[in-house]
Amino acid sequence: MKTVFVKPASVERKWFVIDAEGKILGRVAARAASIVRGKEKAIYAPHQEVGDFVVVVNAGKIAVSGRKAQQKLYHHHTGYVGGLKTVNFEALSARHPTSPLELAIKGMLPKGPLGRKIFKNVKVYAGAEHPHAAQNPAPIEL
Repeated sequence: MKTVFVKPASVERKWFVIDAEGKILGRVAARAASIVRGKEKAIYAPHQEVGDFVVVVNAGKIAVSGRKAQQKLYHHHTGYVGGLKTVNFEALSARHPTSPLELAIKGMLPKGPLGRKIFKNVKVYAGAEHPHAAQNPAPIEL
């Protein structure tokens, strides 16, 4: 088999919108990551950016099951000695409503330059409004 190289100009990029209100965090993130990566297309290549754009609205109203709101922890390091900061899902979503979903999607994408480039095609908004109406995003049901 030969490696397929898709010309970037020949890739047809579509826009999709996902309403995350009341949906489970991981299910929304997995679907968004799959679409933005391009895995649902016949021309998928793991080393190229062939995916579509995804707009996620109502990310502030996303749900988690069980007691994950209190027990799911997010860590980051400040870079200083003893600078490990930990916050749970509830506190993080209160402070930055889009962060849990963005971190979940980012974790499902490849690491490195390609993953960072692909993540720019994901737009996450806490409310119901988004500035991408001109692209006519097609709604996706989960």
